[in-house]
Amino acid sequence: MTKTFKDATPPPVLDPAFLAIQRARLVALRNGLSRSMDLDAEEARQVLAADQDHANETEDRAQDLAIDENDRILSSQLSQQLIAVDRALAKLDEGTYGFSDVSGLPIPIARLQAFPQALRTISEEPGSSSGTHAALEVPERS
Repeated sequence: MTKTFKDATPPPVLDPAFLAIQRARLVALRNGLSRSMDLDAEEARQVLAADQDHANETEDRAQDLAIDENDRILSSQLSQQLIAVDRALAKLDEGTYGFSDVSGLPIPIARLQAFPQALRTISEEPGSSSGTHAALEVPERS
């Protein structure tokens, strides 16, 4: 019989003070990501308005397309990070914060301190030398 997440041996109980700090960090991170996404949307509207005001020369249009593509990539990354933060907050509410969404294994405290929205262990991250799981890709900040 395969172990499910609920059958996994729990890690040491996380300290309530640590969880409160993590919740505050996650809420602040979510607010910052939301503000960034709102600013990006406003900047996109301003760029579109400016585009309509000037002639569409080929060179300018190519630069605009490159900028638009970069903006879409950034927006996608911000969205993925926001999804991870919301999931981590949900895990706090569920009592599963600190467990991998992939395997149910405990995520080391040091990783959670460095990356409070971590949803997987390092070895489960895409591109990890020992990672074999495909899951939601959420970029980490260096």
